[in-house]
Amino acid sequence: MTIEERKKSLKSLGKFLDQFKRSGINKNPDVPLNEPYYNALNMLIDRAQESNGWFTRDNVLYALESWADALKPDKIDKWFKQEKFKEQTNPKNVGIVMAGNIPLVGFHDFISVLASGHNVKAKLSSNDKYLLPLLAKYLVATNPAFKDKITFVDDKLKDIDAVIATGSNNTARYFDYYFSKYPHIIRKNRNSVAVLTGRETPQELEALADDVMRYFGLGCRNVSKIFVPDNYNFNPLFKALLKYKDLINYPKYANNYDYNKAVYLMSVDKDVRDSLLDNGLVLLKKDAGYASPIGTLFYEPYQNLSDVQKIISYDKDKIQTVVSQKNLLPGSIEFGTTQHPQLWDYADGVNTAQFLNQL
Repeated sequence: MTIEERKKSLKSLGKFLDQFKRSGINKNPDVPLNEPYYNALNMLIDRAQESNGWFTRDNVLYALESWADALKPDKIDKWFKQEKFKEQTNPKNVGIVMAGNIPLVGFHDFISVLASGHNVKAKLSSNDKYLLPLLAKYLVATNPAFKDKITFVDDKLKDIDAVIATGSNNTARYFDYYFSKYPHIIRKNRNSVAVLTGRETPQELEALADDVMRYFGLGCRNVSKIFVPDNYNFNPLFKALLKYKDLINYPKYANNYDYNKAVYLMSVDKDVRDSLLDNGLVLLKKDAGYASPIGTLFYEPYQNLSDVQKIISYDKDKIQTVVSQKNLLPGSIEFGTTQHPQLWDYADGVNTAQFLNQL
């Protein structure tokens, strides 16, 4: 399959996904090979939620919107040019072990392998097993050559030449052992952080609320901790977070929020109880850690930004992205952008395309 053929199929997939938006699902007669995939995906959006209560219709559509945007023709062209994907005379079988914390979380690895000209052998998470196979079928419809390049497996990965695996810190140890003989990318737990100064606008804080609350905070790109200056006024932030006030009416979220609140309030550590802040939707807990539980946002006060930079640098292997006002910190991204990664934004800062090109 030529490079141009790969690009053409991915562009068609982006156009197909662009029919599915939170504002409405509208059939576009200009989408190639739309039948029967349009109706099937419409049905699977609800089936995904039935299988995984965290995959609300709104969140699934948000994920589809985000990928439709990432797969715009100009962005695909830029990605292919930037990564210098090549014609493959000897494609490798690349195993992908996918997580299932948010909808289509393994999609970027999937399309990266195909864009590079290699073959996918994907092991889906039981929490996200419906959406990607349908998108794979659509790709096969656009180019039948994909049929021999995409395989979904239920058991252990076999007959592979390389591996990309994503999981928890515990499963990563297993992956390191089991896949040690293959070229591999093994991803562990990471979380994203925000650095605030107290000078953020209401619009910036509302954008930060998206970074915190989208997907119930379950993604590695979700902000799970904020660094704030000493004597920071949390009221504007609490007000901004209430943009998601309806989440407290969702039983799975509310149960986690109530449980964590009870645990913190009953803590034997007086500092935990005294530092806990609550707006009826989100708990703010003073904590040096990063992996805050559902319904909780960790915070850590600082005296100067240089201290924060040192902490972030020291803990870089625990942090996925850093969010702040524009140009506040080197390498940070702007509020509201964490859940809109581009094709050239790679998890853990490891260039997946470069890894695949070198196989």
